[in-house]
Amino acid sequence: MNNMNWLAVYPEIALLVMACIVAMVDLFVTDPERRPTYWLTQLTLAVVGGVHLSYFNDGATVYAMQGMVVADPMGHLLAFFACVATIVTLVYARPYAASRDMLKGELFTLSLFSLLGIFVMLSANNFLVIYLGLELMSLSLYALVALRRDHANSTEAAMKYFVLGALASGFLLYGLSMMYGATGSLSIPQVFNVISTGVPNKSVLVFGVVFVVAGLAFKLGAAPFHMWVPDVYQGSPTAATLLIGAAPKLAAFAITIRLLVEGMIGLAVDWQQMLIVLAVMSLLVGNLAAIAQTNLKRMLAYSTIAQMGFMLLGLASGVVNNNTLSAANAYSSAMFYVVTYVMTTLGSFGMILLLSRQGHEAEEIKDLAGLAKRSPWYAAVMTIFMFSLAGVPPTAGFYAKLSVLQAMVSTNVNFYLALSVLAVVVSLIGAFYYLRIVKVMFFDEPTDTAPLAAPSDVRVVMSLNGAAVLFFGLLPGGLMAMCAQAIVKTLAT
Repeated sequence: MNNMNWLAVYPEIALLVMACIVAMVDLFVTDPERRPTYWLTQLTLAVVGGVHLSYFNDGATVYAMQGMVVADPMGHLLAFFACVATIVTLVYARPYAASRDMLKGELFTLSLFSLLGIFVMLSANNFLVIYLGLELMSLSLYALVALRRDHANSTEAAMKYFVLGALASGFLLYGLSMMYGATGSLSIPQVFNVISTGVPNKSVLVFGVVFVVAGLAFKLGAAPFHMWVPDVYQGSPTAATLLIGAAPKLAAFAITIRLLVEGMIGLAVDWQQMLIVLAVMSLLVGNLAAIAQTNLKRMLAYSTIAQMGFMLLGLASGVVNNNTLSAANAYSSAMFYVVTYVMTTLGSFGMILLLSRQGHEAEEIKDLAGLAKRSPWYAAVMTIFMFSLAGVPPTAGFYAKLSVLQAMVSTNVNFYLALSVLAVVVSLIGAFYYLRIVKVMFFDEPTDTAPLAAPSDVRVVMSLNGAAVLFFGLLPGGLMAMCAQAIVKTLAT
């Protein structure tokens, strides 16, 4: 373990080099549509994503940088999905950005640096590396939110995101420092060993866990640490909203697994209780608050809070009565949930970007009125996304919810059975605001009768996105098996 092993971090090195090259190349680009910069960025993402997928297929776990970095199947699979999410985001974002004077080199460079931060978090095996990746991703996203410098709402959203993001980082850093004080190590495997052999000061450890969980809850957007999500989602340019709401959720899931499962599974009794409280609060706050929203981006922000609550239920059911037999099933279900959620989020915000291209922000629910008459195809695709978020079969969201519920029910503990019932009831309440979107699209009269025009790449990717959400609902086995394989191999090392 005590070697550099550069091979394990080739994708990260390649992404860093290409991000710098993209920034340099863009200085000489005169095309107002930034085609060279755009295609170079997309090629970079495709190649790096392909490398991660090939590493995942190899199934090996490799340590690097004196054990501070681990390249394992979970990290590779999530990195591949993060690359795909960024590719799709930039396809959707380019026409929107072009019409708002945002199509600059910074959009692509900051997106790549944000992804690099995600990669660092995915492969972290040390507290400092996790924090380094978190700050790299967060600082890039703060800048992306503020990319429209002349727009008051964007600047306000960037300030809120920066202040609350710094607070979240402070919580996490304070918790990690307490873990270091109690265990004497920053290495995640070493922390695991100290906790499993019994430590003299359990109270300091538990106190540290509280701060770590609070910091993770901020990054996931779970209630009661959700206050930044609706304001930032609504105030950001929609392109930046999608960059915040998709790939970073994969990174937040990964560091939750790294810290709580790989490092602190011995304290599962303590942090699972906290996750359950966060999950229940997120389900209630997210679903009930979303009902009252008229702004579509704000409604989807509260939807995100509720969805993260459901995912946390999966993470909270891994250790039952100090028994880890159901851990792999629970964590793979949560991983499947977060992947399918990102897939659906890409499509739903992509549709807002598509509708916003005509010079106005299509952020209100009423802007979708009569979409079926203007474009039956786009209305059908948006219906798939809404059904998936609501958990209606045969979409990926239905199977994701089912897999988390199955993981909870299979514990055979009455408390988890009651939680499952609560999750189903609250999801039924939440289905109202998703189905309201469908009703508005199909039964309300359109306020704008102009036909929808979109670039061919946006049309193709949007259609593929909708097809993927449907496909993984009808045939979820392949993706579920990949998630299970990633979790099992990662936890076995």
